Amino acid sequence: MDDVTTTVDNLPTEQDLLAAPESDYMNERQRAFFRARLCAERDELLSAARETTEHLKEFAATPDPSDRATLEEDHTLELRVRDRERKLLHKIDEAIERIDNGSFGWCEETGEAIGIARLLARPTAIYTIEAQERHERRERRLGG
Repeated sequence: MDDVTTTVDNLPTEQDLLAAPESDYMNERQRAFFRARLCAERDELLSAARETTEHLKEFAATPDPSDRATLEEDHTLELRVRDRERKLLHKIDEAIERIDNGSFGWCEETGEAIGIARLLARPTAIYTIEAQERHERRERRLGG
């Protein structure tokens, strides 16, 4: 049992998480670690989105068609990146919701532990590696 009130100062490190016994899986401190990581990533994405908005507002019309085309291409690329980030923000919010409801870290398909190493690499993961591979094979077969 973990009765520690979790703050940023006493969050476990990645090494602590990896070294913890299986019986500690998704205890309060581990959930707090992932919540902090997800919130920090969300904050970074929101900050980048604000910067993009400001950057696009500064769009200076240029009389040179080449320069204008280059600027428009740069903006299109930037908007594509932001769209991917918007989708990631949604996944981050869902992961935080799973932390709140106690389902974070458990595979949505099998109910098995996703595993600390996988969650460190991809904290928004909802499947074990094996279940993710099955899911991707199914999507390829169905063409979607």
